[in-house]
Amino acid sequence: MKLTVNGVTHEIDAGLAEMRLLDWLREELGLTGAKAGCEIGACGACTVLVDGRPVKSCTRRLRDVAGKSVLTIEGLTPLDGSLHPLQQAFLDAGAVQCGFCTPGMILAAHALLLRNPAPARAEIRQALQGNLCRCTGYQQIIDAVELAAKSYQK
Repeated sequence: MKLTVNGVTHEIDAGLAEMRLLDWLREELGLTGAKAGCEIGACGACTVLVDGRPVKSCTRRLRDVAGKSVLTIEGLTPLDGSLHPLQQAFLDAGAVQCGFCTPGMILAAHALLLRNPAPARAEIRQALQGNLCRCTGYQQIIDAVELAAKSYQK
């Protein structure tokens, strides 16, 4: 079974088909941006994009994503080590505090902005409703997505 992660195709042993995507990303690939939070798909800390759509990686088995493309926060970051405009917007808007939820929030927002580069605040809230943050109160996160939206409008 094959799976593409951040543009690199991996051959996965069929014996790992029942392994959670989250565990495989963290343990086998060393991609630790997706976090194990609630482990039942409620908090969004483990969010990655699968074929461009936000997915809770703690609830998906490798067999569920075979043949698909996964984007993690590590894959969103440019190769030169600079920040993606959405990451920079989170910093600029003060949307990062403890940082535990940030990768999932950024990926959920990225999926939204790819679909709609000029979302209304209500659309941003809707897109982020599956991601919980215990630190910021969400206002700064919504501000960050609005700020970053300008870089998606071309």
